[in-house]
Amino acid sequence: MTTTLQPAVEAPAAAPAVPRRRFSWRRLRGTVVTYVAVAFFVVFAIFPVVWMAITAVKTNRDLYNVDNIPFWFAQRPTLEHVKYLFENTLYTTWVVNTLQIAALVTLITLAAGIPAGYALARLRFPAAGTIGILIFLTYLVPPALLFLPLARLISDIGMGDSKWALVLVYPTFTIPFCTWLLHGYFKTIPREIEEAARVDGCGRFSAVWRVILPVSAPGILSVVIFAFTLCIQEFLYALTFVSASDQKTVTLGVTTDLIRGDIFYWGSLMAGALFVGVPVAILYNFFLDQFVAGLTGGATK
Repeated sequence: MTTTLQPAVEAPAAAPAVPRRRFSWRRLRGTVVTYVAVAFFVVFAIFPVVWMAITAVKTNRDLYNVDNIPFWFAQRPTLEHVKYLFENTLYTTWVVNTLQIAALVTLITLAAGIPAGYALARLRFPAAGTIGILIFLTYLVPPALLFLPLARLISDIGMGDSKWALVLVYPTFTIPFCTWLLHGYFKTIPREIEEAARVDGCGRFSAVWRVILPVSAPGILSVVIFAFTLCIQEFLYALTFVSASDQKTVTLGVTTDLIRGDIFYWGSLMAGALFVGVPVAILYNFFLDQFVAGLTGGATK
């Protein structure tokens, strides 16, 4: 009788053991410290907005009573301060003036900053780097040193006490920084892209318009946000050149018309600041990534 040998069946290999993560006090401590630090900065950033919102809807009796808890309502909230802001002041006019000035200054800044930044980054002429540094240094000059000669200039051309004077004055500090920023950002764009466009038949202007500007969108957006918000929050030049109430900006109108001697209309002040500050914060939030990319792209170069 013949015996048939059966092949040996190999046992399946055991799955590798998954190492168990050991509990680490160091890791837990690092996580706790991180969350505590983030929570601190979140509270620090949100506190002014919350405080303005609470103050804007508190009654005067509740607001000025030192025995009440500042973050609590001893009386029912009210909209009297908001009503006073819109009915007894020219707040709507101030907002419109501010938006007009900011929009025009932004356009002027782009019209001057883009060609100047491109020329410093691409065109070869003597002392281009030195000129770029000097342009940036003009931005560092304190406004307190400039408003006196600028006031004389505005008076000589007959534009005193007008919001249009601010349209001429604000570019003196928006153009230098934005030119320096765009100069650095244009340098980060490879020359080969522009050269390829010119080989395909584009002239210099057409290559800039069709190739360079679309690629430079983050840098241009940073310039727009910077110039726009800087015009909204500026106070010294507005105080110097404008005194008529219907020509004021928001920052000037709120502080001068709602502070009368030693009387502060705190509720209306906080409401006016809140209505302007929150939209700007939302704008930053929507374009935060592009804004950071534009700033870092231009500044690090």
